[in-house]
Order: sequence, then C-alpha cells, then structure tokens
Amino acid sequence: MDKRYHWKLKNREILLGDRTLIMGVLNVTPDSFSDGGKYADPDRAFSRAIELEDMGADILDIGAESTRPGSQRISEAEELRRVVPVLKRLKGKLTIPISVDTYKSGVAEKAFEHGAEIINDPSGVLLDLQLPKVVTKHDAGLVINHMRGTPETWAKLPPIKDLMRSISIDLEAALNRARQSGIQKHQVVIDPGLGFGKRREQNSQIIAQLGLLKSFDLPIAIGPSRKQFLRKEGETDTEFATAAAVTASILNGAHIVRVHNVDAMRTVVEVVDAIRQSVPPELDQTQPQTRWQRGQ
Repeated sequence: MDKRYHWKLKNREILLGDRTLIMGVLNVTPDSFSDGGKYADPDRAFSRAIELEDMGADILDIGAESTRPGSQRISEAEELRRVVPVLKRLKGKLTIPISVDTYKSGVAEKAFEHGAEIINDPSGVLLDLQLPKVVTKHDAGLVINHMRGTPETWAKLPPIKDLMRSISIDLEAALNRARQSGIQKHQVVIDPGLGFGKRREQNSQIIAQLGLLKSFDLPIAIGPSRKQFLRKEGETDTEFATAAAVTASILNGAHIVRVHNVDAMRTVVEVVDAIRQSVPPELDQTQPQTRWQRGQ
C-alpha cells in the first residue's frame, strides 16, 4: 500500500492513498479537445456535474479555458463568464469538492467565493504568481501541474532531455514558489502534466517512471484521459487506451486520476486498487525521502 496523505481543505480533509480517487472532468469550454462545447451551457454543465458525482467522482474539476495543443489564451473576464454561472448553480448541490482548472488568481478568487475548494493550476505556478497567495488566503487545495512552454508553443518544442529529472526540477521550483506564498505541504498535490509540452512517447515514459515522483513525499495526480498520445480512430478504442493508462498510473503510484468517463473508469480503478492492495508489504517500494523537507 502507498503511504496515506491527508489533503486538508478549508472545510474537509481528503484521505489519499487508501484507494485511488477519481477527479471527474467537466469542460465548460467551446474548444476542448475532448468535449468542447458539449457543456458550455450552464444548465447542461450543472446536469453533467450531478451525473459525474452519481457515477462515482470523488472530485469535480471544472475547466473554462482549453489547454489543448495550439489553443489560445482567453481573458480573465471570458473565463469568469464561462465558469461563474456553473459554480453558482452548483453551490450547495454537491457533496464532493469542486476544483477549478485555472492559472489566473482573479478566477481563483471568484471560484472560492462561489464554493470551489481546490485550484488545479495547469501552469505550475508560472503564469500568475499571485495564484498561490489566493489559495493560501482561502486555505484551499492546490494541484501543481507540470507544464513546459504554453499550448501555443508545444508543437515547436524539442523533446525533453533527461525527462523525469527535468520534470522533478521544474516541480521543485514550482513548490518553492508556492511555499513562498504561504502554501503548506498538506494543501498540495503534484501532477507530472501528461501532454503539457511533452512528446508523444515521453508521456508513456512518465507513466512508467511515475514512482520517481514519490521522492517529493506528496500525493500524485495524473490526467491521461483521452490525451493525444492515447487517441485511436474510434471512441471506444480511445477509452480502452485511457483505461490502460489509468491502470499503469495507479500501479506506479498515482493517488488521483483525472478522467472524463467516470462511469467506466470507476470500474477500472476498483479492480486496479484491489490488485494493488494485494501486494505483500515486503514487496512494497513506497517509502519516500522527502524533497519537501529538504526544501524547507
């Protein structure tokens, strides 16, 4: 079994490491690679959020700005126009916590005012250094995602040399930026950022070597769902590819998996957790050294 972590939010505590948690994706964008435009209407988004909880999502992650390759950045005003009506409808209607996928501190502030409890920062605390200060102010959760470059530049970037070492160095720097704004260890989850500036084959390498991130002594989230490196000709084949990546991610140490098809992936997670929990203690290689403490 993996080490257990207590992810402390303002009004609740989430246990990580006992079973794998599912973060259900709700995109309220017109242009996301997977379901762009499908839930842009606030009423449809509300219905989908309720559905995702009923399917077994442990966390709802709402994204209002696409980070697909080649996508363009949008203004804070436009992001708020998309996400706030959904948050208003959902306030008090879910029992699971709401995460908002944003790198903008102004969006984070409004999200917390309307009931969000977690910010999922795709930029690794690089694009808005005020963001962790807002998270600290609201005593909220923060997912720090590794991103290289920006969606506009990803196609032009060369492959990363010494992949996992490079990701670890960048995550260490992001954690330092967060600490300087008052973020505490119990607020943080890290994510290696599948697809975020990595070449196709490197995403598989990240999953295979995910266990190297255990040295941070922090819970690990990962989002393989329907990513470009898994895309197949048919939708069903893509879901099977996602299921394979989710399985490998959990077996290599992921505490949270971020997925679109919660109903199908819940079954996958339950089976993989049962297998993972059957590993004898003497074969368990999960005792980390703590990078966080070394950075104090």
